[in-house]
Amino acid sequence: MTKPFTQASSEPDSDGLPGLAPGEEAVIALRGVAKWYGEVVAVSDLTFGIGAGVTALLGPNGAGKSTILNMVSGLIAPSSGTVRVLDRPVRRDTMIYREIGLAGEQEQLYGSLTGREFVRLNAILQKTPDPDGAAENAIAIVDMASAAGRALGGYSKGMRQRIKVAAALVHDPRVLLLDEPLNGTDPVQRASLIALIRRLGNEGKSVVVSSHVLPEVERFARNVLVIVNGKLAAAGDFRTIRERMDERDHMVRVRCDDPRRLAAALVAEPITKSIRLSGDGRFVAETNDVRRFSLLVPEVAKREGIRLFEMQPVDESLASVFSYLVGK
Repeated sequence: MTKPFTQASSEPDSDGLPGLAPGEEAVIALRGVAKWYGEVVAVSDLTFGIGAGVTALLGPNGAGKSTILNMVSGLIAPSSGTVRVLDRPVRRDTMIYREIGLAGEQEQLYGSLTGREFVRLNAILQKTPDPDGAAENAIAIVDMASAAGRALGGYSKGMRQRIKVAAALVHDPRVLLLDEPLNGTDPVQRASLIALIRRLGNEGKSVVVSSHVLPEVERFARNVLVIVNGKLAAAGDFRTIRERMDERDHMVRVRCDDPRRLAAALVAEPITKSIRLSGDGRFVAETNDVRRFSLLVPEVAKREGIRLFEMQPVDESLASVFSYLVGK
């Protein structure tokens, strides 16, 4: 079911918690949650729900994403409000911890342990009936069998990310929390982790993935919670949020072998609002329809016999996206 895009509110709407489709059951529910450290407010007045499937916590660094995941996992307590997983409070409930797996952003790993020993240790701590078998299965899921006998201290960043995911998965939890799991991974590792995240969501698990990279989120998450300055700015279906973003004017950088001639040809098009030449073989165009413009530029370049080298949006940063969403 497609989840409607909503501007965030501190109160649930008539259909339920922000982030949930009408009638959808909340696996994770935050109501009026705030967390502060002395004078510093990390998150403020958060109310939302997360159901089954993959949900992204999207926001710039420092927005409060890690604090949210740590509260959902029970590692830290909220200063106010309630956090419930599977309709149970998460603090000091050892049984609910069996249903939660967390791969945190901070790399507090034991460098002398091998990857296999680290994952097996987590299986033992979770009281998994067959820790050896569970460890081998989790290691295979993240494609780390060939490196499982090596010490963690010699792992690359991408390998450490994958072994943390294996440790979070080893007890087969219903809820999986992944904090920036794609950081430091190479293209092959990233593709493999994205495929795994999508598969786990399709299997019915509730997978929450934090990220500050917009294109990555689009590859694995349909449902998005946009976090800005510790508050919920927007919640809903990713495609709906994208459509709202495409309503605004966009800036596109173009590089070619004859920028003046291409700019002159494009400025006559109705969807081109303005063009600014930069003098280095590039120009920046403002358009009110970025999708049509991205198709138009190659067509015009071909028609005019101009070699096109680069075309890239310059205002797709998270700061501009969030500014737009909050402003709406």
